[in-house]
Amino acid sequence: MQYRKLGNTGLSVSALSFGASSLGGVFRDVRKDEGIRTVHTALDLGINLIDVSPYYGLTKAESVLGEALRTIPRDRYVLSTKAGRYGQDEFDFSKARVIQSAEESMQRLGTDYLDILLLHDIEFGSPNQVLEEGISALEALKEAGKIRFYGVSGLPLRIFEEVLSHTELDVILSYCHYSMNDTTLLGLLPLLEKQGTGLINASPLSMGLLSNRDVPDWHPAGEDIRAACRRAAEHCRSKGTDIVKLAVQYATAEDRIPTTLVSTATPENIRNNILWTEEPMDETLLREVLEILKPIHGKAWPSGRPEWGGEQIRRKGGGA
Repeated sequence: MQYRKLGNTGLSVSALSFGASSLGGVFRDVRKDEGIRTVHTALDLGINLIDVSPYYGLTKAESVLGEALRTIPRDRYVLSTKAGRYGQDEFDFSKARVIQSAEESMQRLGTDYLDILLLHDIEFGSPNQVLEEGISALEALKEAGKIRFYGVSGLPLRIFEEVLSHTELDVILSYCHYSMNDTTLLGLLPLLEKQGTGLINASPLSMGLLSNRDVPDWHPAGEDIRAACRRAAEHCRSKGTDIVKLAVQYATAEDRIPTTLVSTATPENIRNNILWTEEPMDETLLREVLEILKPIHGKAWPSGRPEWGGEQIRRKGGGA
């Protein structure tokens, strides 16, 4: 397993990291013992960053993860969770709620501190509340020693530019913007490097588009994106390869991306993901797949509130 620096945090994180959303039964029903074995397999094979949220499984993922980590020395893993999103349409980035959420998460996770705390899917919150109260809560928690580092997560890349124009962040988590069908995250790297902000990349499979499974009905991608990804998956199958393998290898091969999250609750799957990162990539197949995906490259879908356009965002004591 390769390890890379996470911005200016001083943390060295595995190129492949574990997204614990699957422990909450987000994708399928998962037995607790199976989820716990998956976490242990990930750690035993070199993963050291685990990311979760109270939103995943409505606190179930945090609870299962806490049980899995109970017998693991605390210095063996970097633990990241989130605050601000608590249901499909339930968002609260107020200072009091973020602080309360952090305390509740620590209790479920069985720890007295968090390595990283992120405001979750901030594009669905009020920009002013996120900046005035949410960030203030993170600052207070860090000052109190409850968290070591903090940041934000979300889908639209512009939200990171907006927040970073008003305040400093230790870390950001971006998803679906560094994968074989979308590498627009690379455009954000100069800003992150300038500010020393660490980057966590998530969803190298574009939330299941780059897989052999049927894309779920809730997936927001348009039919043109779905169709191109289906053709890419079919092409990989015709060559005797799983597109998931190529997608994981592609995402983790870029050394400017410190770490990429994958989520599974199957020990065999996480083992395969880890082993794939150590195998050479089929460069010929990659070129063929990228050509298939070229017509939809960088095409995403809308997410969040329209006021995250920048003009209405204000923060006292910083920025516009």
